[in-house]
Amino acid sequence: MGLPTPAGHRRVPGLRREEAATLAGVSVDYYTRLERGTATGVSDSVLQGLCRALALDDAERAHLSDLLRAATATTVARQRRLPSRQISPSMQRVLDSMITSPAFVTNSRLDLVATNSLCAALYADLDDHTGSAVNLARYTFLDPRALDFYPEWDTVAEMTVALLRSSAGHDPLDRDLSDLIGELVTRSDEFRTRWAAHHVQHHTSGHKRFHHPVVGDLELAFDSMDHAADPTLTMTVYTAEPGSPSADALTLLGTWTAPVDRARGAH
Repeated sequence: MGLPTPAGHRRVPGLRREEAATLAGVSVDYYTRLERGTATGVSDSVLQGLCRALALDDAERAHLSDLLRAATATTVARQRRLPSRQISPSMQRVLDSMITSPAFVTNSRLDLVATNSLCAALYADLDDHTGSAVNLARYTFLDPRALDFYPEWDTVAEMTVALLRSSAGHDPLDRDLSDLIGELVTRSDEFRTRWAAHHVQHHTSGHKRFHHPVVGDLELAFDSMDHAADPTLTMTVYTAEPGSPSADALTLLGTWTAPVDRARGAH
């Protein structure tokens, strides 16, 4: 389906509303109602048409689907599952069995639900004096130590906001998540600017750099996977290239750390 050639020059890049509606195969009125969140019962064919028209990637497609699903509040209320704040004993044993790799579990709000001992040593600065669960987003944007801990802080910040944006679209009725976002918007200019960009992206694998106060610089690969029995939980595992300085640093970190209370994040 083609588009008519517009007359004159565009003032801003991107599709006009009429053009997006044409490419999606819907009327302009219906497209406008979709933008306003007042259209319900959106079919799969319309959803796919919108995704093609807007050239969305997988993360953006999932986010759009969540937003359209949320337009029917009764559906959200029926399907939603509150983010978990603890893991099963067997899952903790899985974490503890990873003695050479830092591993942790977060929920959809990025609360640090559980760690193994090596991860607790890696994130040694993560503490919370309020008695609430440690939250990775709050640490990234509100704790000044994060700027030193993450040498590529901007990348981590973008990733953190994208994950929260996806979670907010998936469960807009999560009051604790809304409160967290409100806190970050109020207290962090960096978060507020990034949140306004409405960026979503999946981060299931990649690399992160760290600067640990004891063992120095590390470059670690990460792989994240959702828990099959509880989709509100995600396990992330860090690994180092064998024989690399980062692998040596992890070994040193494992011998340096004393036994850690692994339940500190599982309130």
